[in-house]
Amino acid sequence: MTKTFFPLALMSLAVIGAGQPAHASEALAQKYACIGCHQANARLVGPSWQEVAAKYKGTPNNVQQLVASIKAGGSGKWGAVPMPPQPQVPDADVTALAKWILSQK
Repeated sequence: MTKTFFPLALMSLAVIGAGQPAHASEALAQKYACIGCHQANARLVGPSWQEVAAKYKGTPNNVQQLVASIKAGGSGKWGAVPMPPQPQVPDADVTALAKWILSQK
């Protein structure tokens, strides 16, 4: 019984941890240095994640739009400072980041 309990306990912890996308995405934001220009609720070089979420709120395909903006970079949407393209970030990570950013309030 002890041999089966331990793996089941680990699986339970994995499922519980899977419900924490904000922490995972915050870790991704740190990993890819997004926090060098963006913060949760304050402008740095670029807009805050809350500003981005508000701008894209209710927009059809907002996740895909934000993913495309992150991958391609851009300028003029938020001021004079351009955002460099981020093509090196894997699609799954960009999508997780976009969803997390759009969940900010």
